[in-house]
Amino acid sequence: MVEKSDTDWLNDIRWGDDGLIAAIAQDADSGDVLTLAWMNREALIETIKNGYAVYWSRSRQRLWKKGEQSGHTQKVQDVYLDCDKDAVLLRVSQTGGIACHTGRKSCFFLKFEDKRWVESSPVLKDPDEIYKRDH
Repeated sequence: MVEKSDTDWLNDIRWGDDGLIAAIAQDADSGDVLTLAWMNREALIETIKNGYAVYWSRSRQRLWKKGEQSGHTQKVQDVYLDCDKDAVLLRVSQTGGIACHTGRKSCFFLKFEDKRWVESSPVLKDPDEIYKRDH
């Protein structure tokens, strides 16, 4: 009898040529879309193993646990794979109500109106207070 590996489920996913998959974080209570990030195999394994969202940072080229600096972690309630098997949806509980590095609830705050992008939601906390930077 052939035993299944604990990670065989990863083979069902259609990973991009870069080894990444789109990951949408959605507030489990309100249904609001909080962010779109990227995951590689290791990030998805860590997310499922630890129950907190871990992404692949394309700019930093490393794993990034959401909230590692800000404290605004995403506790994962459910993980879904879309019908094409090339995107995941994380239903999360967002710590502190802030998902965006700009200090907003959601990363999707620029709304298209009158042929331009308009800020449609307020900054809840100044990013300089969230991210303590050495000056």
